[in-house]
Amino acid sequence: MQVRTRFAPSPTGYMHIGNLRSALYTYLFAKKNGGKFILRIEDTDQEREVEGAVELIYSTLKKVGLNYDEGPDVGGDYGPYIQSQRRGIYKGYAEELVKKGAAYYCFCTAEELEAAHKAAQAKGETYKYDKHCLHLSPEEVDKKLKSGAPYVIRFNAPTQGETSFTDAVYGEITVENATLDDIVLLKSDGLPTYNFANVVDDHLMGITHVLRGNEYLSSTPKYNLIYDAFGWEKPAYVHLPPVMKDEKRKLSKRHGDPSFEDLLAEGFLKDAIVNYIALLGWNPGTNQEMFSLAELEQAFDWTGLSKSPAIFDMAKLTWFNAEYMRRLPPEEYAALARPWLQKALDPEKFDFDYLYPLLQGRTEVLRDIPGMVDFLNELPDYDNALYVHKKMKTTVESAHTVLKELMPLLMAVEPWNEDTVQQACKELVERTGRKNGQVLWPLRIALSGKMATPCGAYELCVLLGKEESLRRIAAGIGQTGEQAE
Repeated sequence: MQVRTRFAPSPTGYMHIGNLRSALYTYLFAKKNGGKFILRIEDTDQEREVEGAVELIYSTLKKVGLNYDEGPDVGGDYGPYIQSQRRGIYKGYAEELVKKGAAYYCFCTAEELEAAHKAAQAKGETYKYDKHCLHLSPEEVDKKLKSGAPYVIRFNAPTQGETSFTDAVYGEITVENATLDDIVLLKSDGLPTYNFANVVDDHLMGITHVLRGNEYLSSTPKYNLIYDAFGWEKPAYVHLPPVMKDEKRKLSKRHGDPSFEDLLAEGFLKDAIVNYIALLGWNPGTNQEMFSLAELEQAFDWTGLSKSPAIFDMAKLTWFNAEYMRRLPPEEYAALARPWLQKALDPEKFDFDYLYPLLQGRTEVLRDIPGMVDFLNELPDYDNALYVHKKMKTTVESAHTVLKELMPLLMAVEPWNEDTVQQACKELVERTGRKNGQVLWPLRIALSGKMATPCGAYELCVLLGKEESLRRIAAGIGQTGEQAE
């Protein structure tokens, strides 16, 4: 038997992290087992469909490298792969269940159902359809159908006994049939419900393994009853733990949590995102943390999946991203960093090629780059407290003295480069017996107005140029002099 898995998103908005993880695991399981990975768009809830969401699903999967073997835009032997284009398929299957006695026509109006809901709520009970229309005579049903009365088709769920299934992660799950509702299979507009369409489509597309979020655990017994009513073979189930913001709340776009597209826009690398989300709820069984997609295809095994919710840790993702950033080929880093550098600096004024190697080892996320270099464009206002460094034993007064002594040495430097600037600083260190840090720390603060910079004082001098460097040092002398006096 060939393994066939499917990722079946609804086009209702952005690709959130949990959804992308489901796609990743589904893809990895198929590839690990030499199977096929299928994309199916489940758009039966057309009121919630967001314009452009289908194209976003295509582009996201392709950006990540989850290339599907069959799908709406690549074709395949089991299409169409968009449910709204399969509309004519479902009615026949629903009517087949009616003939078998496993389903029935329901003519109850929205008002009648709403009243029944409110009545159950008033009693403190969970609403369940009372099978009213199941008891209509064939003549009554036929009359209503001929009159054009609106209807849905409901599944006739058993009221006695139990329904069980085995999940690869959660083990055996059993529910009392008395708790199951007669779910709608076909809506009044002729479109199937999600519950019905995915059963029919999974069967017709030969899906052997279903990987999805554990919010569907409670629905799976209903799906299996539909499979049994048709006499179809059920797929194997792998329900995945949720991805949480914290111990109490799932990740949610409406609460400001980032989608995959948001993370890319902020300057996270797609490979780092994929690597990180692969480990959200899955343990490879080794100490290895860094995986390429090809390595994940070889390593993934559902026995490593956890039952416990996975916490999305932005700090951990940032760590992964920094590791990936350092490993980028220099030319690739430069191409990614350039548009971010241009947000803060004019490439006509600053040597970006000189900056790239200085920044790469210090870049965690690309969005941080403008804030790392903006001081080069304009010296920020800063407090003299920055000149105080306990470890290097610098004070505002000592910084003032160092800058005054360093100024004439730097004014005499020609040509202006790292080596010549370093030599001038070294001369002051040797002449006064100071430590390197006691000279370089005040110089760094005067040049940048920041405690943390992407490079040292010598490189800052080169980036700023001689004229601007001397102007800033002079300003530092004046600023520290006020306090020193």
